[in-house]
Amino acid sequence: MGLTGKAFKFGDNISTDHIAPGRLFHLRSDLNEFAKHVLEDADENFAKNMKKGDFVVAGSNFGLGSSREHAPQIIKIAGVGAVLAKSFARIFYRNAINIGLLAIECDTDGIDAGDELDLDIKSGVINNLTKGTIIQIQPLPDVMVKLLNDGGLIEHIKKHGDFAL
Repeated sequence: MGLTGKAFKFGDNISTDHIAPGRLFHLRSDLNEFAKHVLEDADENFAKNMKKGDFVVAGSNFGLGSSREHAPQIIKIAGVGAVLAKSFARIFYRNAINIGLLAIECDTDGIDAGDELDLDIKSGVINNLTKGTIIQIQPLPDVMVKLLNDGGLIEHIKKHGDFAL
């Protein structure tokens, strides 16, 4: 699984309210509309400027706060290829796996806004094409790749009837 896109850089402690603004909670019944507002409380132009496959790059504790399941869903619906962060809030990370959003823990200090990245999760490499640098990541276990390819844990269970791998 190789992904290429532009980096959109965020800091530490990006909450689920930054991702899925509470004032727009009425849109939870229309996630495609809600996705048009993803991360706008952290960067008002993010949803307008990102392209399918681009990366959200953050510091520590991405997705903290409430267990708002809509946060990873609208990131995925918006077309983000992966979220790269130094660390994730536990519930956000679990929700990301459930819906098939690729969330990778790695050192994001060497990535700047606008950098073009190529992510190869099989080999465990992020190639920063802009800077000519490589960031090693822990390759995803085969089970995680299978879950992601199936669209997440929920879709995997729908497809296979259980957690069969």
